[in-house]
Amino acid sequence: MTVIELMANVLEGNLGMLTGTLADFSDADLLVRPVPAANHAAWQLGHLIKSEAGALGLINPALAPALPAGFADKFTKQTASIDDPSQFPKKAALIDTLTNVRSATVAWVKTLTPADLEKPSPERFRSWAPTLGHYVLMVPGHLAMHVGQLQVIRRKLGKPILF
Repeated sequence: MTVIELMANVLEGNLGMLTGTLADFSDADLLVRPVPAANHAAWQLGHLIKSEAGALGLINPALAPALPAGFADKFTKQTASIDDPSQFPKKAALIDTLTNVRSATVAWVKTLTPADLEKPSPERFRSWAPTLGHYVLMVPGHLAMHVGQLQVIRRKLGKPILF
């Protein structure tokens, strides 16, 4: 297995960890906050989608799948405090959109060469992901951090412990 194949495999498995975490969540469960000021799962999913699609677009605008109209506006710092279910897509739509974005990320990673991993990442990321290789590894780390937050929501809801 090459490092590129390993990176693609980690990205795919990482998405599976998130979808497994949310498999038994209802649409209503996505709006539960573990504590009053924490983000609910619906907002976190939208944030992950918006972040990953936006980053792909910075690498190459042709790489990023188009998000639904108005999607990015639903997932800003200002909307993080909204609890109205009508303001957020349903679970199935969020998971489908995230899967589509992650598939685009995996497809891009599979086109990389070892030399590409050493190229500079977009300027916006260079302070914490100086190369494309660092950026690729940051993507599953970001999602995993949110999975940890979703695990806390699972506990609040009394769902079975998964990991």
